[in-house]
Amino acid sequence: MKEEKPQTTLPENATRELKPGEEYRPLLQPEKNYPEVTPWSVSIGLVMTIIFSAAAAYLGLKVGQVFEAAIPIAIIAVGLSSALGRKNSLGENVIIQSIGSCSGAIVAGAIFTLPALYILQDKYPELTVNFSKVFFSSLLGGILGILFLIPFRKYFVKEMHGKYPFPEATATTQVLVSGENGGKGAKTLLASGIIGGLYDFIVATFGAWSESISTTVMHWGEVVADKAKIVLKLNTGAAVLGLGYIVGLKYSFIICCGSFLVWLVIIPLMNLIWGGSVLDFMGTGITQTVSEMTPDQIFSNYARHIGIGGIATAGIIGIIKSFGVIKSALGLATKEFRRKKSDAEAEVIRTQRDISMKIVVIGIIVTLAAVLIFFAFGVVDNIWLAIIGLLIVAIIAFLFTTVAANAIAIVGSNPVSGMTIMTLILASIILVACGLKGTAGMIAAMVIGGVVCTALSVAGAFITDLKVGYWIGTTPKNQESWKFLGVLVAAATVGGVMMILNQTYGFTGENALVAPQANAMAAVIEPMMNGGNAPWLLYGIGAVIAIILTLCKVPALAFALGMFIPIDLNLPLLIGGGVSWIVSNMSKDKKVNEARNEKGTLIASGFIAGGALMGVVSAVLKFADVDLMIPADSLWAKYWAEPISILPYMAIIGFMILASIKERK
Repeated sequence: MKEEKPQTTLPENATRELKPGEEYRPLLQPEKNYPEVTPWSVSIGLVMTIIFSAAAAYLGLKVGQVFEAAIPIAIIAVGLSSALGRKNSLGENVIIQSIGSCSGAIVAGAIFTLPALYILQDKYPELTVNFSKVFFSSLLGGILGILFLIPFRKYFVKEMHGKYPFPEATATTQVLVSGENGGKGAKTLLASGIIGGLYDFIVATFGAWSESISTTVMHWGEVVADKAKIVLKLNTGAAVLGLGYIVGLKYSFIICCGSFLVWLVIIPLMNLIWGGSVLDFMGTGITQTVSEMTPDQIFSNYARHIGIGGIATAGIIGIIKSFGVIKSALGLATKEFRRKKSDAEAEVIRTQRDISMKIVVIGIIVTLAAVLIFFAFGVVDNIWLAIIGLLIVAIIAFLFTTVAANAIAIVGSNPVSGMTIMTLILASIILVACGLKGTAGMIAAMVIGGVVCTALSVAGAFITDLKVGYWIGTTPKNQESWKFLGVLVAAATVGGVMMILNQTYGFTGENALVAPQANAMAAVIEPMMNGGNAPWLLYGIGAVIAIILTLCKVPALAFALGMFIPIDLNLPLLIGGGVSWIVSNMSKDKKVNEARNEKGTLIASGFIAGGALMGVVSAVLKFADVDLMIPADSLWAKYWAEPISILPYMAIIGFMILASIKERK
């Protein structure tokens, strides 16, 4: 087929809501064909999957941070295409990014849950962990995440066009498009990427200034934090600031309202009401009274569970509201069973062509059958308990797929750990009621949690890939088909890396891997399987808040995300959203405001891309045991690093505003 040269800039209506009768036309025209799936794009995508799966798994387990791989992979794809002089490579680069991004999604799903088995094994030697448990949990969960999301693709990426900010997809698309056209936009993206990348690299590698600033930097702030348990914290990273710009003022304000409720009202109230009490809702062995804890400890041990309850309830409300979407997706599947494949494809333009719903349904059935066999013969050795585990996985993963996609579309952050904790608790209650407890119950619950966590993680990440493809104009069917291969390679890589890291470092004892999320999961699951309880009161408070917000027509999921995500990551969103509003409203000329906002979006995308790429560089340095940090006991680190951080932070805010408002047309 003839290859056509694509346009080199995104259409003006790419990120705004469409007017009645208006149509979005992507860069790669739907009526024409372009190179997408080629030996080059598939092979490079798989190489990226292996490299970034290993790097992300190590970093996530060693220091507790999982970097987003999609943007660095997009940058590498563009760089390789340019260096080798490949023409019309935009479609190929989308496929490279889509396959490669499986790494971060599979890693997040695996390391949030499955290392808990190694952690519990230290206390219960009879608890067995092997490669197959890790591999099949990740593989089957990843496949389910893809299959469950495909029916909702058109709803999220097309029908909701312009209604969600899709921050990570925006940044990734800007990288791919700017790399293709090499014009003014590329120069802006490159310049802001260098500035944002160096800024975050200096913080992460040298500690020249603090990564976050808190009200406790001042004496009065320390007193208020100690006595009233009130504290505010701000992450000063360039990447998070850029994320806030793309999220925009509306959603960032709602998210921050959730944080303000938790940090300025709920945490102080808990101290006021239960200050002298030892609260241990889950039987995890807490011995401190509430008044003896710091605000961060109160948040981690108690208040964050209110956010989990809010997310779960907002998700259920969202599922009820989107019942029509679910019904139409199921109706489409039934309709396609009666239609010939050639007829079905003839009615759909290239840029809206998905894998046949018939294949999706058959794939779901086959995958669930594989999950049943895996549970029956590799986890619980009991067919009835395996069926129960299968039902838990199928129902929760399917229903919360839309929640994960919604969260990514709004704020670019997937609350997968919160939904997984809820899954673990529900699975534990059901399994204990069926007579499965102790170490056998711990294994079953953790594997169930691993499958669900990976499914939701992959679904959330995949909606970003599909949005990138929608904006650019690639064929969804190609992304969906080759995503399975990426999941397979990522699952095998993560399983192998996890076993090697366990043998090298271990997850318990001195110099062990941190694995904070997995330790939290282990702390939840152990008491539940030994007769403990769940923090139902806190979940209930979150549920009530979500219901009230819904009745008041406030987006409950965005608000609940604010309650769940630490405030230091939410406040920068509000600042970035404020910068976006200022840039977009300084002129009386609407066209000028639009041009300035587009320039600001490029700068914000550069900050995100630079920060993500430098995160990989910092991870490599940590892997090589290269320590360039200013000593923590130095006078600078103790007294100056935090207060001085406000100056470079104000400088990059000023750069973002001034560089954006220079646009005149």
